[in-house]
Amino acid sequence: MTDAQAPAKTGTNPLAPAPEGARTATDVVTPELVAQLTKGVVGSGRTANHTPFTGEKLADLPESTPEDVQKAFEAARTAQAVWAQVPVRQRAAVLLRFHDLVLERQAEVLDLIQLETGKARLHAHEEVQAVAVAARHYGRKAPAYLKPKRHAGAMPTLTRVTELRHPRGVVGQIAPWNYPLELSVGDALPAFVAGNAVVMKPDTETCLTALWARDLLIEAGLPADVFQVVLGDGPVVGPEVVRHADYVSFTGSTRTGREVAQGAAARLVGVSLELGGKNAMLVLQDADVEKAAAGAVRACFSSAGQLCISIERLYVHESIADAFVERFAARTRAMRLGKSLAYGADMGSLVGERQLETVTRHVEEAVAKGAKLVAGGTARPDIGPYFFEPTILDDVEPEMTVCTEETFGPVVSIYRFKTEDEAIELANSTPYGLNSSVWTKDGSRGRAVAARLRTGTVNVNEGYAPAYGSVQSPMGGMKDSGLGRRHGSEGILKYTEAQTVAQQRLLPMAPSLGMDDEKYAQFMSRSLRLMKAFRFR
Repeated sequence: MTDAQAPAKTGTNPLAPAPEGARTATDVVTPELVAQLTKGVVGSGRTANHTPFTGEKLADLPESTPEDVQKAFEAARTAQAVWAQVPVRQRAAVLLRFHDLVLERQAEVLDLIQLETGKARLHAHEEVQAVAVAARHYGRKAPAYLKPKRHAGAMPTLTRVTELRHPRGVVGQIAPWNYPLELSVGDALPAFVAGNAVVMKPDTETCLTALWARDLLIEAGLPADVFQVVLGDGPVVGPEVVRHADYVSFTGSTRTGREVAQGAAARLVGVSLELGGKNAMLVLQDADVEKAAAGAVRACFSSAGQLCISIERLYVHESIADAFVERFAARTRAMRLGKSLAYGADMGSLVGERQLETVTRHVEEAVAKGAKLVAGGTARPDIGPYFFEPTILDDVEPEMTVCTEETFGPVVSIYRFKTEDEAIELANSTPYGLNSSVWTKDGSRGRAVAARLRTGTVNVNEGYAPAYGSVQSPMGGMKDSGLGRRHGSEGILKYTEAQTVAQQRLLPMAPSLGMDDEKYAQFMSRSLRLMKAFRFR
């Protein structure tokens, strides 16, 4: 049964299915493509991945053992020593060529992203945009971020200080399934341009997208051995990646992130973690209700809510709440669900059975305890095995799981507030702190509220895209939402070791010119007072 043939449901306002495209999984994922993409995978076993659209197998894949992971690191370490000697501008040029190739051949990867994640094509294109922006930014800015920097020395004119940046070596990256292009190669790009090699463990179910990106980077000029990929079960392969890496980059759940951090800490290697979120959107009293309702659809239901920075809690001022809910619900009910490899669907599928079970459990428990179902709330097996309608819940209470735990699906709860102080307190009343959103007609007011929210990014009059897309600025989480940042200077310098080289000239930092210890101490005390008086840094 195609999307267009799906029967209408009775008793609800059905979401219209989007028309189905002509291409199928077998048209896209051919044996020749799989052989091309997996030829660089170090793996002696066999595994497979599947498409959420139908549940059918997409490809047979190599599976890595712990011994295979060790071999991948050995090859990467040898290649990294050579790659680090390549001038940074030449390394950056690889990223700029990759930028052009991604945009030129985006149709290929859009098909793969959709087939592996189940998301709508427009949401898949967000990944293309994000990777292109990151490649352009670090392709242009990496030489400036990494160049030697002069600093003031201990003694003016006598001490010359230079800060150098050295690559860490081989970065171990564990990437999630929900954004298989952006959260795999998008995070690896600054590591490469900083002179590192990368051993990546993408999620097996979405690894073809990451492997496509690897193939394109090699075409753009990256040495093949600098980018190693290993596949396999997270509990088996993931710890091996952490065990061998010189630095670890992880995106995933808070629970697993803690385990990764403990493994890295035991070896005294650095780690960056982007973890869970229970992100809030605040609709202030003076907000444009129509624009806020349209923005809420984007903020809550992009990639079927399977986005770390997606909104799951919606706080609306009581004076406009009814009008907002009416418009938001109408827009939500009008969304089209679909699995076509073409633009047109407003939302796609959940990624698999586990996500469907979590979403269903959260919604059913909330309704059973008294929450009001404003829109959605129903699985759609008539479209695909893991489709679930975009869902709005009202009258949600704190004891309901959906109120406090991350759902990671197309479900949002609405809460009303009286004052901005109350809204800010409610938004901050979570162990998470990844992203938030504020809606108001007064930009300065919105920025003032944003500054009081304990999240790594805040978007005013949008849900998540402006902050994430502003790649010169850091992006990451506070509290249980993680450590470290991607993007900007922090996003590349974390992949380097800082080294200070201080050259002392003319006089030593010790008694000299006939001074005894006491006279030297007096001389230094006078010098320190003078440096403060002359505002020496």
